Order: sequence, then structure tokens, then C-alpha cells
Amino acid sequence: MKLLRRLALVLSVFAPLLVSATPPPALPDDPACTAEDRTFMARAYELARKPVRDGTGAPFGAVLVLDGKIIAEYSNCEVATHDPTKHAETGLISAFGAKIDRATFARATLYTSSEPCTMCCGAIRFAGIRQVVYGTTEAQFERIIGDAPPAHPLDSREVFTRTAPGTVVRGPLMEAEGLAIHETYWPTVLHRH
Repeated sequence: MKLLRRLALVLSVFAPLLVSATPPPALPDDPACTAEDRTFMARAYELARKPVRDGTGAPFGAVLVLDGKIIAEYSNCEVATHDPTKHAETGLISAFGAKIDRATFARATLYTSSEPCTMCCGAIRFAGIRQVVYGTTEAQFERIIGDAPPAHPLDSREVFTRTAPGTVVRGPLMEAEGLAIHETYWPTVLHRH
């Protein structure tokens, strides 16, 4: 019994390291995504690389598209602003909320490099955005960070189903590219602490 308890303790300490040592395989693209979605996701990934390159935040980017044109874009800037709410999605909505009315938000599509967290889902809901396309699933990049997936994960589709049932969510899309961006950032940040 003592040996089993010790083994369980050792596994609880080292399991996150084992999880992050092997990058997770990319999930297949959501078949509902289009070639146009791929174009705008590529831009969201470019914006996700920017805060890593500039040292201003974590690797997340978002673009808002209306009628095939980007009308707003934003990169995570939590580090630079010391504001934990400056995720790509919440930052975009905050920065452009006074310039974009609710009707425009409702007609637009938000492309985000990674699946929106619950905070970002709330901002998306209250902005009135009805279409979201994400690149990397939250569970996948959490594995890179070293976080073990929760027993009962709450993904963005479920959040929107419960709080804004008319919101259409598509993704993952081009997840291999998104995972590669996360792999260049999180191991270096985690080893600094």
C-alpha cells in the first residue's frame, strides 16, 4: 500500500511534465470550415506570433471579419499591459467596442487563434458576435503548457450552447500551425519561473 501511495504521489508530480514532453497531435479541421476561413485563420495566427516576438503577451490573436474584409484585429497583450483581461478576443472587443455597433458585431465573424476561454466567451456573447471560428482547441494547448486536461472540460461550444444558443462555433482549424506557435512560447516561459 505504501508503495502504491508513493507511486501515485510521484505520478501526480511528474505527470504534467510527461504530458508536455510530447506535443499533442493536431486534431483534424472542422469540416464546416471553408477556404475563406483558412485565410482569416492564417491572419489570426500571424497576430498570435506578434506578442511572442515582441514580448508583449502570450500567443493569441483575433480578427473580426465582415463581408470578407477584416474590420478589426488584436493580439494578446497581457504582459505589456499587466492586465489579465487583455486576451485577443476581449482586447479586440474592448478596443473596438466604441467604433463597432452591435449590429455590425452580430453580422461579423470572429476568428481566434485558439479556442476562446470562458471569459472571452462572455465578452463575445455580450458584444453580440454570432459566429466564431477558432484554430487550436484549449485542451490541446493546455497539454503543451503542461496542464492535465480537466475531468469535465468546459469547451466554448458548451458555453455558447448554455448562454447564447444562436452562436455558431467552428473549429479547430489549422491546429498544427497553432500548436507549433504554442510550442515556441510556453516551454520558454515555464522554464523562466
